[in-house]
Amino acid sequence: MMEIRFDERGLVPVVVQDWTSGEVLTLAYANEHALERTRATGELHLWSRSRGELWHKGATSGNVQRVRALRLDCDGDALLALVEPAGPACHTGARSCFHEGELDPPAPHEALPGLERTLAERARERPEGSYTVTLLDDPPLVGAKVREEAEEVSRAAREETDDRLDQEAADVLYHLTVLLHGRGRTLADAERVLIERRR
Repeated sequence: MMEIRFDERGLVPVVVQDWTSGEVLTLAYANEHALERTRATGELHLWSRSRGELWHKGATSGNVQRVRALRLDCDGDALLALVEPAGPACHTGARSCFHEGELDPPAPHEALPGLERTLAERARERPEGSYTVTLLDDPPLVGAKVREEAEEVSRAAREETDDRLDQEAADVLYHLTVLLHGRGRTLADAERVLIERRR
């Protein structure tokens, strides 16, 4: 790793990003000691500018962030911390500190992580009349739906408009994600296989 360029206060900004979903969780700062503690423990340590002290993220809440990778930007003056969060990143209890402002429409990259959280919620809360719950409770049905939707997206690719192709592809992604969750798997498990195949 190239040398980190700390600012005049001895700090470097740290963008914290979810290792699995790619969602940005927070922006914080670290000094050299915080980075040493992060590397030594494998959990994110930062520098609290307001308190003027070392800050072990999640030490009091239990929402620690296991660091999977630290990446340095091209100028060496900002870090990206890819983490596996044990809970919400924000002190408000929100998943991300970036939960204010222009939230609608969500960005395209937010669709699949949001879908997976909704599926987990449906599986946990089991609302009456939920199509998702019906699929989760009937593995042969969701398997048949994946086959059906795959045929429909294939037909749309051959014979229909781009809009229809997009709609059918969305149906495949939804049903495939439900099928995976029904087996206790996630899209990230399939993504890991794709990464391994690239090597």
